[in-house]
Amino acid sequence: MPLARNRRHQRAVDYWPGFVDALSTLLIAIMFILTVFVVGQFILSREISGRDEVLTRLNSQINELTQLLALEKGSNQDLQDSVANLQASLANAEGERSRLQALLSAGAGGQDAAKQQIGTLTQQLDEQKQVSDRALSQVELLNQQIAALRSQIAAVEAALQASEEKDQTSQAKIADLGRRLNVALAARVQELNRYRSDFFGRLREILSDRENIRVVGDRFVFQSEVLFPSGGADLNPDGQAEMAKLAAALLDLAKEIPPEINWVLRVDGHTDNVALSGTGRYRDNWELSSARAISVVKFLIAQGVPADRLVAAGFGEFQPIAPGDTPEARATNRRIELKLTEK
Repeated sequence: MPLARNRRHQRAVDYWPGFVDALSTLLIAIMFILTVFVVGQFILSREISGRDEVLTRLNSQINELTQLLALEKGSNQDLQDSVANLQASLANAEGERSRLQALLSAGAGGQDAAKQQIGTLTQQLDEQKQVSDRALSQVELLNQQIAALRSQIAAVEAALQASEEKDQTSQAKIADLGRRLNVALAARVQELNRYRSDFFGRLREILSDRENIRVVGDRFVFQSEVLFPSGGADLNPDGQAEMAKLAAALLDLAKEIPPEINWVLRVDGHTDNVALSGTGRYRDNWELSSARAISVVKFLIAQGVPADRLVAAGFGEFQPIAPGDTPEARATNRRIELKLTEK
């Protein structure tokens, strides 16, 4: 019985460890294959990506080369066109040279004439170049002068503007001074008119009994017959008496007139229009009228009237106050006029 059991045990073999070992070996082999595959895929992918980059670079270079080739083709075409143009020009030049050689071969006279024409044209060209150079030099000089003139004009305009501004200020000052002067002159004139009225009033009182003495406007008029003999310039006694009264009135008035009023008594001599004979003391009415005015002035100076307050003037027959040639008109025009005025 025990032997039978051992035999049964021997017959029943355990295959599981071998199966496990075989399965393990298979798994190891599969893992190795997978590892090799993965590594191969990694290497292959890197190779592929590297080749893609290289391919990309190659494509870029191809594009650049394509563009360069197109440019070269264009340049080549331009060069070909230029060569064609040059060949055509060369052909024309060859033809022209042949024509000129034919012309020159026609005779020596033609050569000489052609040479003379070339020399003349060359000389004219040189002359024109010289003229052009001179003209350019003149233009440059004119431009410099114009620039200088513009600078001067700008400076003058600036000075003119400053002068105008200064002139406006001066004009305003002058206008103000003019207004002040006019006011002052008006005041002086009014004051002088007041003294003139006083002077004439006193003379009227002194000389009121004389028919040959009158007031005409702003003048005191003495008829010449009252003061002088006929044709003479020396004061007669009556004339001296009248002038003495005048001097006394003038001296009294001079004491009242302020010294800042620059007054004078003007003595005007007038004659009629009868010409002098020329054989007497005075040659014409100019000299007679002036001599009578001077005679009155000298007498007043002798009476004490300051000489710088007296003026003598002769008008001859050229300022009549009565028209006509009647004896009455002539007598009226023969006169001495006194006017108190300002210098």
